[in-house]
Amino acid sequence: MADEPSLGELGRLIQLMRGDIRDDMAQINSRLDRMVSTDVYGVEKAALERAIAEVKKDVESVQAQRTADAERVTQTRRWMFASVVIPVLGLIIPIVFFLAGGKG
Repeated sequence: MADEPSLGELGRLIQLMRGDIRDDMAQINSRLDRMVSTDVYGVEKAALERAIAEVKKDVESVQAQRTADAERVTQTRRWMFASVVIPVLGLIIPIVFFLAGGKG
């Protein structure tokens, strides 16, 4: 009978086990408190995806605007060349030829 624990020893062992279980449950609860629920995660993910889609749409519109601006600058340069430079050259070249031909 010396091998069997007394009731007092059993009581102390049970109290120790309860304390260990209580500590383990407290650790589990503290970890669960730091976790995000699936519902909150889903809502946050959907909001993030919407924000990314809006930024993507903004970037695409800015790129389209830059392309349109570049085309507008190109058209302005063409207009300047066609309406200003060519007529001015049309006036200057005959004068240069006249002056160069008159001296010889």
